[in-house]
Amino acid sequence: MQDDQGQPGHAAGEGGTVERFLDAASEFCLRVAGVLLVILIVIFGWLVYGRYILNNTPTWVEQAALLIVAYVTFLGAAVGIRRNTHLSIDFVREAMPRLPRRVLEVISDVALIVFGAFMAWQGWHLVATNLNRKIPLLGLSESWRAAPLVICGVLMVLFVSTGLYRRLRALGR
Repeated sequence: MQDDQGQPGHAAGEGGTVERFLDAASEFCLRVAGVLLVILIVIFGWLVYGRYILNNTPTWVEQAALLIVAYVTFLGAAVGIRRNTHLSIDFVREAMPRLPRRVLEVISDVALIVFGAFMAWQGWHLVATNLNRKIPLLGLSESWRAAPLVICGVLMVLFVSTGLYRRLRALGR
């Protein structure tokens, strides 16, 4: 099966329990990111109301917005990897014959797995080293800022690994 860009894809439920779980994880991330975007809009509305109507600017909004944007960005990136909707420049690869194109796709998948693993590892290091530092005006641990790196890195490894597995199985046919 291929998606609308001709890339190996999957239908919901194809491949059994693992694929259904990863599809559900992707959908959950997308929904969380959507809820966080709504919260972001609401708190910026509160910022404008506080600044111009109450003449009392809520100072915590900027820090909360930075934290929310990090989660929305990294959760969205993970979903983009899963659904193969992320930004990619592949016109050179797609112009090649079938075998070199497939080899480059595998190399790309391996590079994404390595990148995701590195991001998760280094993100975990940031989480561990910032547990006792507080985000100004919010009072939350600075580790909350690094947690999206870990989440996205782990999800990238999972999502790309299953795609790589499908791609390698297709090469063997």
